[in-house]
Amino acid sequence: MTAVLTRRPGLFRIRAPRSPLYVICLGFVALVVLAALLAPWLVPYDPNVIELGKALAAPSAEHPLGVDAAGRDTLSRLLLGARTSLLGPLGVVAFSTVAGVAVGMAAAWKGGWLDSVLSRSTELVFAFPGMLLAILIISVHGEGLIAPVIALAVAYLPYVSRLTRSLVLAERERPYVSAYQVQGHSSTQICLRHVLPNIAPVVLAQSTINFGYALMDLAGLSFLGLGVPALTPDWGRMVFDGQTAIQHGYPLSAILPCAVIVLTVVAFNVVGERWADRVARRAR
Repeated sequence: MTAVLTRRPGLFRIRAPRSPLYVICLGFVALVVLAALLAPWLVPYDPNVIELGKALAAPSAEHPLGVDAAGRDTLSRLLLGARTSLLGPLGVVAFSTVAGVAVGMAAAWKGGWLDSVLSRSTELVFAFPGMLLAILIISVHGEGLIAPVIALAVAYLPYVSRLTRSLVLAERERPYVSAYQVQGHSSTQICLRHVLPNIAPVVLAQSTINFGYALMDLAGLSFLGLGVPALTPDWGRMVFDGQTAIQHGYPLSAILPCAVIVLTVVAFNVVGERWADRVARRAR
């Protein structure tokens, strides 16, 4: 029974270090998420209403962040664009994490031919760049959010799978696993109730980092015109639409969404890396 008590702390006992950079980035992430949730009640104007008479208007009391080349309020499009820009990466991370953990845990726990098949399959996915796979699926399926999310989720799955496999292989050698096996617990019970909570902090940290990368990839697809439809507010689409404004000497409508994308990606990466560092220190 003593061996059972040697399990490492689970997910909810991991607390990230309180460095100033971490606090700032965590606060920025919370602010962006809150803005996305409350966007319908915060937007001052309909983001799709076109007023060509106000096109490329400078920031003012009426339009704090100015107006784009089509006469649409930039602040309204930024706020509502946060919903689409965060929802896509959330779908990518959710699918790739759940599927990657399942594949990695099955490969590590069962071993043998199953491990070989799953490992070779994930290596085949590595041969296809995520963006290329997304463009291929979009060309068949058409524009929208579902196709790029599925494509990028498949592309991100091997990263989570390989990480999970290595973590589970290490956990299998720990005394508490043998103790539970001796007590008659099934492999499913041990994996879901004991191994999974122990590896969850590391997987969560990696998924947080993946969220930032997925946001950047989806914004890039929208910039290329391969993401959400043209009238849907989206940060990547706003950068694409802002090219016209830049040519006329009004870069604000393109710079603002670009800056928000960069800051959000950096914030998610910093938070994820801090959590990963914290987990690594506790493991040592």
